[in-house]
Amino acid sequence: MNEKEASEAIAGGADIIDVKNPQEGALGANFPWVIKRIREIAPKNIQVSCALGEVPNLPGSISLAALGAASLGVDYIKVGLRGFKTPQEATYLLQNVSKAAKECNPNIKVVAAGYADAERIGAIDPLLTPEIAFKAQVDVAMIDTAVKDGKSIFTFLTVKQLEKFVDSAHNLGLEAALAGSLRKQDLPVVYALGADIAGLRGAACKKNDRVRGQITRKLVHELVETVKQTETQAMKRA
Repeated sequence: MNEKEASEAIAGGADIIDVKNPQEGALGANFPWVIKRIREIAPKNIQVSCALGEVPNLPGSISLAALGAASLGVDYIKVGLRGFKTPQEATYLLQNVSKAAKECNPNIKVVAAGYADAERIGAIDPLLTPEIAFKAQVDVAMIDTAVKDGKSIFTFLTVKQLEKFVDSAHNLGLEAALAGSLRKQDLPVVYALGADIAGLRGAACKKNDRVRGQITRKLVHELVETVKQTETQAMKRA
């Protein structure tokens, strides 16, 4: 949410610093000056991503937002596919977002984020996200949750469905990202599914409160260590 949280996440060992504004939703956008400053304080070897918001079907407006975000030097921009009735609408918007962002920064990665709890908000099926992302020629397919009420991605999708999502993304040449009220104990499962990126906020915040709580280096470090231990155990089994 701010420079202080970014510094804590960096000190805790996070690989990617994700800039958002939880008060504007699961993928709420933060102010450009906040994003710019966090990119400036983050070491070059740490990637920075930012959310464009839980976007409506307004391709021109969101493309303009994408250009602004890309100009701030971030490595990823995330688009929450909330305001769409059809996959075709989402594909068209993402194509234009990608064009705007990559004309500014050819190396930037665009993330298409579907919602595991899509039925609750009237969004499109999250399992279609890899196909939408591929057709739009963006880089990462992601699943998150829209409503942050303690129910996780596993409340709405089975491990089999998530495995299908990850495999579909990889088969289409995309990276796969999983988020959505994940907890520390979920990380071995996410790792086993083959996801490239795991996104956590609540689990890194005091009292597991993603809006009023603050990220702490101690909690981030615990998450990082869980991933490292899981990786070590997987290598031993191999």
